Amino acid sequence: MKYYLIVGEASGDLHASNLMKALMDIDHNAEFRYFGGDLMQQVGGTLVKHYRDLAYMGFIPVLIHARTILKNMTLCKQDIMSWNPNVVILVDYPGFNLEIAKYVNRNSKIPIFYYISPKIWAWKEYRIKNIRRDVDELFSILPFEVEFFKKHKYNIHYVGNPCVDAVEDFLLSRNGNESFSQFCESNALECRQIIAILAGSRKQEIKDNLKTMLTAASEFDNEYQFVIAGAQGIDETYYKRFIPYNVHVSIVFDQTYRLLRQSTAALVTSGTATLETAILGIPQVVCYYTFLGKLVALLKSLILKVKYISLVNLVAGKEIVKELIADKMTVDNVRINLYDILPGGQKRDQMITDYTELRKILGEKGASKRAAKQIYDLLRK
Repeated sequence: MKYYLIVGEASGDLHASNLMKALMDIDHNAEFRYFGGDLMQQVGGTLVKHYRDLAYMGFIPVLIHARTILKNMTLCKQDIMSWNPNVVILVDYPGFNLEIAKYVNRNSKIPIFYYISPKIWAWKEYRIKNIRRDVDELFSILPFEVEFFKKHKYNIHYVGNPCVDAVEDFLLSRNGNESFSQFCESNALECRQIIAILAGSRKQEIKDNLKTMLTAASEFDNEYQFVIAGAQGIDETYYKRFIPYNVHVSIVFDQTYRLLRQSTAALVTSGTATLETAILGIPQVVCYYTFLGKLVALLKSLILKVKYISLVNLVAGKEIVKELIADKMTVDNVRINLYDILPGGQKRDQMITDYTELRKILGEKGASKRAAKQIYDLLRK
């Protein structure tokens, strides 16, 4: 069968690539065409557009690049109709993907499946109308979503969380079993304890968060070294623009799991990375600065339907990790909360214990395989 996939960021590229591998195991005639990334390209098929050409976030960047976004959307619509796949599989990225779903639904009989459902439970709950109208099947990776969509009388498939798959596969690999000294030696790092800095996968996130993260962490530079998890497609020179002149820091690219595995603690921007950090068992502080923080904090309380921002706390249904969002993201707050999760800190042991409970909630490994089997079986019917 012919599968057309659309992702808009690095985490989507990872999970879509694993889904593609699982589909190939079931469907030996599988053909893929996609808006995706390097990991999907490694699996095979045809890359039509890289997600880095799509990943604009925030009102101003989206406005500035509106023409490019519309051009990419038109290209995607035309390419789908021309290729005429057996299914279109959308992966998260709702602003773009729901528009594609609407167009495909109106202009063809191609089934539309959504893998990693849009987070409409957080805000824009009205989008349930679009999903009901345009999406044939929805596959969830967050257990609490089942009840949310059931409330809206829309049945979904909970397949487990692919982050569990990705982390466990890594831990079984050679890199997952390397020693601390091997990791440091292979990346020309000092043999000192590491605080990992995960400042996001988009330029805007890095611009907004990195300097504050490093300034806060610098108080601990006598005992720890700081290592940035370099994001795919972001040049090293871009990171250096936001590194304080008096802070020594290293950057490793495309090694996020390796870095976290060898880290004592981490500062992490909100997103999939918070969940991956938790599954790896690394204590963390969630950091996400936004311009006009006090206004954003007010709007958050008025608009958002959920109590937490990070996936860790959302899945657990309680605060496991500290969230420093908008106006709460200050050097002093980051420093204080980082101290609490370092060895000897008052919150470190409890956080590690809570991570164990989180793993139980997420369920067993095999999300990609379960999703692939359900997709294939539904299409055959």
